[in-house]
Amino acid sequence: MGYRKVVNNYYCDVNNLCEILTRLVNSYRLLIGGAADLNSIALARRKQVKDALERVDEVGNMIDEIVCVLEQTNCTYLNYCRLKSKIIRCKLQAQNIQQEIQEDLECKD
Repeated sequence: MGYRKVVNNYYCDVNNLCEILTRLVNSYRLLIGGAADLNSIALARRKQVKDALERVDEVGNMIDEIVCVLEQTNCTYLNYCRLKSKIIRCKLQAQNIQQEIQEDLECKD
């Protein structure tokens, strides 16, 4: 059962990365909108717009890094799921499933 715990922890890590990615993408979109707003304001200085765009680039780089990590981890987790389903398919027998269904039906009567 130790492997199951490792994979569950791994899944939690991947899930956390997805949540961080979602937040960063939302921030990225807001930063782009803010930079566009600054650019359209006549009183905004060019340096302010440039600084805003640099922040957008920084968040964009973080997003790229997380996407790269997720691409690498996806393969491992998907391989685990494929392997697990193959093993379950090999171990399942129709008689056992029919027996479980029959027991469930008998309990409900």
